[in-house]
Amino acid sequence: MFARLVKSVARVNGLPTLRQVFVPQPVVGRTPADLRAYIDGEDPIIGGAFIKGVIDGLTGTLVAEDLSSLAFDRSTPRLLPPDTVANLRRQFEESRWTDFLPIVLPTEQRVAAMLKGTSRKPEEIVGRLQPARFRELWEFNVEKVAVNAVMAGARPEYFPVILALAASGVTARSSSTTSQATLAMVNGPIRNTIGMNCGIGAMGPYNHANATIGRAYGLLSQNLQGGSVPNESFMGSQGNVHSYSAVYAENEERSPWEPFHVEHGFKPDQSVVSLFMGGWYIQFGGGPRETWQEQFRRSLRACDPYSGPVLALDPLVARGFVDRGFDSKRKLAEWCSANSTLPAREYWDNQWVQTLLVPQAVAGVEPYASYLKAAPEDLVRMFRPEDISITVVGGETGAMWKMLSGTYLRSVSIDDWR
Repeated sequence: MFARLVKSVARVNGLPTLRQVFVPQPVVGRTPADLRAYIDGEDPIIGGAFIKGVIDGLTGTLVAEDLSSLAFDRSTPRLLPPDTVANLRRQFEESRWTDFLPIVLPTEQRVAAMLKGTSRKPEEIVGRLQPARFRELWEFNVEKVAVNAVMAGARPEYFPVILALAASGVTARSSSTTSQATLAMVNGPIRNTIGMNCGIGAMGPYNHANATIGRAYGLLSQNLQGGSVPNESFMGSQGNVHSYSAVYAENEERSPWEPFHVEHGFKPDQSVVSLFMGGWYIQFGGGPRETWQEQFRRSLRACDPYSGPVLALDPLVARGFVDRGFDSKRKLAEWCSANSTLPAREYWDNQWVQTLLVPQAVAGVEPYASYLKAAPEDLVRMFRPEDISITVVGGETGAMWKMLSGTYLRSVSIDDWR
C-alpha cells in the first residue's frame, strides 16, 4: 500500500526514475522472523527476490532513463479562467483543493479584502510546510494563505491568527499512519477582539472565528505543502475528525492560573497561538470529586504513552484543584506525571514506544535506558511533567475535564502578523 507513496516522494524530490524495491506492509509490530521473511521473500510490487532487487539497484550501471526528467514542476496558475460558479466549485473539488465541504470561491476581490487584515505584503514569504519529514518543503506567500482563508469563510480580522498558524512550520495535515491531528489554542487579547469562544461550546462547532480559523489552517496546510492525498501524501489509516477544525481559545478570565502563553515566556498582553500534535485519544470526566485521584490515574493509564496529554479543564475544575492545594498548573502536572505509571511490559509493548523510543533507550538516553532495564512488572512513568499541558476552557455549566492527546510543539506570536 505504500508503493504509490514511495513513487510520489521520489518524484517530488526530483528523482522520478529512482530505483526502488518493496517489502510487504506493515513493518511496525512484526516479529524478527516476520521481517526476516520479508527480506528473504519476493518483492510484492516489482516481483523477483527482494534482496536481489536491492543489490541490482545499488550496483547496476546508470542508463539514460535513470538520468531523465530530474525535475518536478510544482507551479500553479495564480488565476483560473472565468467560469460558472458550479464549474469552478467542481474544479476545486476535482483538484483536491478543498476539504470536500462547500467553500467560498477566492475571487480577486475577496482575496484583496482578506489581505487588508495584515500589514504584510502579498508577496512576502510566510513559511514552508511539508506533509511528512521525508517530503520536500514547499514555500508560500501571504497571498496564498489569504486564498485559503477566503475559501474557509474566515474574516479579515482573523487573518493574523491564520498567518501565525501558517508560519509555525507545523502542518495540520500530517501524513503519520497514526492519523494524528494538530490542535491549536489561542491566548491573549485577540481572543476577545475577534470574538473567539473560550466558554460554552469552545471546542465544538459553535463559533465562527474558532471554526473558520481551524478550517483555514487545514486548507492552507493541504494546499501549500504539496497536497494531502490518501495513499500518496496522506497515510493516516483511519483519519482524524480533529483535522477539520481544532482551534479554540483559553478562558484566561475565569482561570485561577496564569495563561498558557505566559507559562511559555510571553507577556499577558501578547496574542499567541500554541500548537499540539496528537488528537489520538480523549479521556473524559467530572470533578474533582472524592475519588478524583483514582479516576485520573485510570485516565492517565489509558492515554497513549508516546503522546503526552493536554488537560482541558473547565474553570470550575481548575478552581476545584486550587482548593485541593494545586495553586499552579505545574503542581498539577507534577502530580499527573508521578501518577502516570504502567508496568514496563505494557509500556514497551506499545508499538510507537517500541519503534521510536527503543533506539533512544539502547543509545543510553534517560529515562528510557533505565526503563528498558526494568523488570516486566516494575512501574515506569509514562510522562514527564513537561509532557503534560494544562489549559482552561469551558463555560462553567458543569465541572467537566478532558485529556486529549496533544504533545506541545511550539507557540507563535500573532502580533507579528498584524
